[in-house]
Amino acid sequence: QTEHPLFFSLFPFPSLLCSHKMAATQTEHPMRQVRIAKLCLNISVGESGDRLTNAYKVLQQLTGQNPVESKSRLTIRGFGIRRNEKISVSCTVRGKKAMEILEKGLKVKEYELKAGNFSATGNFGFGIEEHIDLGLKYDPHVGIFGMDFFVVLERPGNRVARRKRCASRLGPRQRVTRQESVKWFESQFDGIVLKGK
Repeated sequence: QTEHPLFFSLFPFPSLLCSHKMAATQTEHPMRQVRIAKLCLNISVGESGDRLTNAYKVLQQLTGQNPVESKSRLTIRGFGIRRNEKISVSCTVRGKKAMEILEKGLKVKEYELKAGNFSATGNFGFGIEEHIDLGLKYDPHVGIFGMDFFVVLERPGNRVARRKRCASRLGPRQRVTRQESVKWFESQFDGIVLKGK
Protein backbone atom coordinates (compact mmCIF):
# COMPACT_ATOMS: atom_id res chain seq x y z
CA GLN A 1 0.00 0.00 0.00
CA THR A 2 1.52 3.30 -1.14
CA GLU A 3 1.08 6.52 0.78
CA HIS A 4 -0.77 9.46 -0.76
CA PRO A 5 1.58 12.12 -2.23
CA LEU A 6 -0.08 14.73 0.00
CA PHE A 7 1.10 12.76 3.05
CA PHE A 8 4.76 13.13 2.03
CA SER A 9 4.33 16.84 1.36
CA LEU A 10 2.99 17.36 4.89
CA PHE A 11 5.34 14.84 6.56
CA PRO A 12 8.56 14.53 4.50
CA PHE A 13 10.15 12.27 7.17
CA PRO A 14 7.51 9.75 8.32
CA SER A 15 10.12 7.70 10.21
CA LEU A 16 10.82 10.68 12.48
CA LEU A 17 7.10 11.07 13.10
CA CYS A 18 6.89 7.43 14.23
CA SER A 19 9.89 7.82 16.54
CA HIS A 20 8.26 10.84 18.23
CA LYS A 21 5.08 8.82 18.78
CA MET A 22 7.09 5.97 20.31
CA ALA A 23 8.96 8.37 22.60
CA ALA A 24 5.68 9.84 23.83
CA THR A 25 4.27 6.41 24.72
CA GLN A 26 7.43 5.12 26.40
CA THR A 27 8.26 5.58 30.09
CA GLU A 28 10.68 8.13 31.52
CA HIS A 29 14.22 8.19 30.11
CA PRO A 30 16.54 5.84 32.07
CA MET A 31 19.02 8.64 32.77
CA ARG A 32 16.25 10.78 34.31
CA GLN A 33 14.99 8.16 36.76
CA VAL A 34 15.61 8.93 40.43
CA ARG A 35 17.14 6.10 42.45
CA ILE A 36 18.48 5.55 45.95
CA ALA A 37 22.26 5.98 46.03
CA LYS A 38 22.80 4.94 49.64
CA LEU A 39 21.18 4.65 53.05
CA CYS A 40 23.19 5.87 56.04
CA LEU A 41 22.26 4.49 59.47
CA ASN A 42 23.54 6.13 62.65
CA ILE A 43 23.24 5.35 66.35
CA SER A 44 24.64 8.12 68.55
CA VAL A 45 25.29 6.71 72.02
CA GLY A 46 27.16 9.68 73.52
CA GLU A 47 29.70 7.54 75.36
CA SER A 48 32.18 4.75 74.79
CA GLY A 49 32.13 1.38 76.50
CA ASP A 50 29.51 -1.36 76.68
CA ARG A 51 26.63 0.72 75.29
CA LEU A 52 28.66 1.58 72.19
CA THR A 53 29.56 -2.09 71.74
CA ASN A 54 25.88 -3.05 72.01
CA ALA A 55 24.92 -0.39 69.43
CA TYR A 56 27.61 -1.84 67.14
CA LYS A 57 25.97 -5.27 67.46
CA VAL A 58 22.52 -3.85 66.67
CA LEU A 59 23.70 -2.27 63.40
CA GLN A 60 25.68 -5.38 62.52
CA GLN A 61 22.61 -7.55 63.06
CA LEU A 62 20.40 -5.23 60.99
CA THR A 63 22.68 -4.71 57.99
CA GLY A 64 24.96 -7.76 57.98
CA GLN A 65 27.92 -5.37 57.64
CA ASN A 66 30.60 -4.09 60.01
CA PRO A 67 29.70 -0.55 61.19
CA VAL A 68 32.20 2.28 61.64
CA GLU A 69 32.81 3.93 65.02
CA SER A 70 32.85 7.74 65.01
CA LYS A 71 34.81 9.98 67.38
CA SER A 72 33.87 13.22 69.09
CA ARG A 73 35.51 16.34 67.66
CA LEU A 74 35.08 18.48 70.79
CA THR A 75 35.15 18.13 74.56
CA ILE A 76 31.70 18.79 76.08
CA ARG A 77 31.92 18.63 79.87
CA GLY A 78 28.17 19.02 80.35
CA PHE A 79 27.60 15.70 78.55
CA GLY A 80 30.77 14.05 79.83
CA ILE A 81 32.21 13.76 76.31
CA ARG A 82 35.94 14.03 75.69
CA ARG A 83 37.63 14.87 72.42
CA ASN A 84 38.50 11.87 70.19
CA GLU A 85 36.29 9.59 72.31
CA LYS A 86 34.25 7.06 70.32
CA ILE A 87 30.59 8.03 70.83
CA SER A 88 28.59 6.68 67.85
CA VAL A 89 28.41 3.96 65.21
CA SER A 90 27.26 4.31 61.61
CA CYS A 91 26.83 2.12 58.55
CA THR A 92 26.25 2.78 54.84
CA VAL A 93 24.02 0.38 52.90
CA ARG A 94 23.44 0.31 49.12
CA GLY A 95 21.39 -1.60 46.57
CA LYS A 96 18.45 -3.89 47.35
CA LYS A 97 19.40 -4.18 51.01
CA ALA A 98 19.10 -0.39 51.39
CA MET A 99 15.56 -0.49 49.99
CA GLU A 100 14.61 -3.35 52.32
CA ILE A 101 15.88 -1.58 55.46
CA LEU A 102 14.34 1.73 54.37
CA GLU A 103 11.00 -0.04 53.88
CA LYS A 104 11.20 -1.34 57.47
CA GLY A 105 12.04 2.12 58.82
CA LEU A 106 9.20 3.82 56.94
CA LYS A 107 6.80 1.14 58.12
CA VAL A 108 7.60 2.17 61.70
CA LYS A 109 6.76 5.79 60.74
CA GLU A 110 3.56 4.53 59.03
CA TYR A 111 4.91 5.94 55.74
CA GLU A 112 4.41 9.51 56.99
CA LEU A 113 7.17 12.13 56.88
CA LYS A 114 7.14 15.89 57.42
CA ALA A 115 8.14 18.39 54.76
CA GLY A 116 11.06 19.41 56.98
CA ASN A 117 12.54 15.91 56.61
CA PHE A 118 13.45 16.71 52.98
CA SER A 119 16.53 18.80 52.15
CA ALA A 120 17.06 21.21 49.26
CA THR A 121 19.58 18.81 47.70
CA GLY A 122 16.95 16.08 47.27
CA ASN A 123 17.85 13.92 50.28
CA PHE A 124 15.71 13.09 53.29
CA GLY A 125 16.06 11.62 56.76
CA PHE A 126 14.10 10.54 59.81
CA GLY A 127 14.57 8.75 63.11
CA ILE A 128 13.01 5.92 65.07
CA GLU A 129 12.99 5.52 68.85
CA GLU A 130 13.28 1.73 69.24
CA HIS A 131 15.30 -0.56 66.99
CA ILE A 132 13.12 -3.57 67.90
CA ASP A 133 10.34 -2.02 65.77
CA LEU A 134 12.44 -2.99 62.72
CA GLY A 135 11.85 -6.67 63.45
CA LEU A 136 15.00 -7.31 65.50
CA LYS A 137 14.63 -9.56 68.53
CA TYR A 138 14.85 -7.85 71.93
CA ASP A 139 17.90 -8.78 73.97
CA PRO A 140 17.90 -7.59 77.62
CA HIS A 141 21.72 -7.61 77.62
CA VAL A 142 21.79 -5.20 74.64
CA GLY A 143 18.90 -2.88 75.51
CA ILE A 144 16.97 -0.60 73.17
CA PHE A 145 18.52 2.02 70.87
CA GLY A 146 17.13 4.76 68.68
CA MET A 147 18.38 5.13 65.13
CA ASP A 148 18.75 7.80 62.43
CA PHE A 149 18.01 7.10 58.75
CA PHE A 150 19.56 9.30 56.03
CA VAL A 151 18.62 8.60 52.40
CA VAL A 152 20.69 9.98 49.49
CA LEU A 153 18.94 10.09 46.11
CA GLU A 154 20.60 10.53 42.72
CA ARG A 155 20.20 10.09 38.98
CA PRO A 156 22.50 7.97 36.78
CA GLY A 157 25.59 9.95 35.79
CA ASN A 158 26.42 11.39 39.23
CA ARG A 159 29.76 9.62 39.06
CA VAL A 160 31.20 12.32 36.75
CA ALA A 161 31.43 14.68 39.74
CA ARG A 162 33.08 12.09 42.03
CA ARG A 163 35.50 10.25 39.75
CA LYS A 164 39.22 10.85 40.16
CA ARG A 165 40.08 11.22 36.46
CA CYS A 166 38.34 13.82 34.25
CA ALA A 167 36.01 14.96 37.03
CA SER A 168 33.44 17.52 35.89
CA ARG A 169 30.44 19.41 37.21
CA LEU A 170 27.03 17.80 37.37
CA GLY A 171 24.42 19.66 35.33
CA PRO A 172 21.54 21.33 37.20
CA ARG A 173 18.91 19.22 35.38
CA GLN A 174 20.63 16.04 36.55
CA ARG A 175 20.50 17.00 40.23
CA VAL A 176 17.61 15.86 42.40
CA THR A 177 15.47 18.66 43.87
CA ARG A 178 13.32 18.68 46.99
CA GLN A 179 10.11 18.34 44.95
CA GLU A 180 11.51 15.37 43.03
CA SER A 181 12.55 13.56 46.21
CA VAL A 182 9.07 14.11 47.69
CA LYS A 183 7.53 12.77 44.47
CA TRP A 184 9.86 9.73 44.57
CA PHE A 185 8.91 8.98 48.18
CA GLU A 186 5.18 9.30 47.46
CA SER A 187 5.29 7.11 44.33
CA GLN A 188 7.76 4.50 45.59
CA PHE A 189 6.21 3.86 49.02
CA ASP A 190 2.76 5.42 48.61
CA GLY A 191 3.87 7.76 51.40
CA ILE A 192 2.32 10.90 52.86
CA VAL A 193 4.20 14.17 53.38
CA LEU A 194 2.79 16.33 56.19
CA LYS A 195 3.21 20.08 56.42
CA GLY A 196 5.57 21.62 58.95
CA LYS A 197 8.95 20.72 60.39
